[in-house]
Amino acid sequence: MSDAPGLSEDLSRQAELWGAGAVKPHHLGHRERLRDRALTGGIEALPDYELLEMHLFRSIPRGDVKPLAKALLARFGSLAAVLGASVAELRSVKGVGPSVALDLKLLHHTALRIGREQVARRTVITSWSQLLAYVKLALAHEAREQFRVLFLDKKNQLIADEVQNHGTVDHAPVYPREVMRRALELSASAIILVHNHPSGDPTPSSADVDMTRQVVEAGRALRIAVHDHLVVGRDGVASFKALGLM
Repeated sequence: MSDAPGLSEDLSRQAELWGAGAVKPHHLGHRERLRDRALTGGIEALPDYELLEMHLFRSIPRGDVKPLAKALLARFGSLAAVLGASVAELRSVKGVGPSVALDLKLLHHTALRIGREQVARRTVITSWSQLLAYVKLALAHEAREQFRVLFLDKKNQLIADEVQNHGTVDHAPVYPREVMRRALELSASAIILVHNHPSGDPTPSSADVDMTRQVVEAGRALRIAVHDHLVVGRDGVASFKALGLM
């Protein structure tokens, strides 16, 4: 089944018109031209909508996908936001069926795994920029608050990155005792707290500050350090340590 409703009928009608000598549509041969440009000029030179187009080529094998690529970017605002959108949100865009939505989510999760590998290979301290890029990719466009914990070993290398709780658009419950219980299970020596603000503004709230203090206190008794608390928003990533909040 095609992801674009009526696509096969449209293509049949186009073929009839071309056979009758009608003017061929402007997008005929566009895919080949775009592929040639990517190969000769470099993929990095492509604007976001053309990069997205080339991914859509594989999901929708025929037809003009430029309007769909532009519609996705207009709806979500950026390439990162397109990939970070949920399946339901993607399906709300006309022309996006289950296969297109799945392919876009596969791209997102592939990027997440690459980012996690880059962070896991080295100590968190020496890969801090990669860590910030990773948490932003993972959380900046989440529609609900999500509270995660990065568990570190004695060398400050990543043991695990786990979602501890999902919440609403402005709150995710956090239980310090549960965070520390999991840290003990993993034999973690330190942790980094991470959560997102769906509003886009990463500025820590008073509730964020209070919760962080509770987790720090719970860890102190068990000799588990809390290195930082990162708050992620579309506008950036705020570090409690850099802000002097811990």
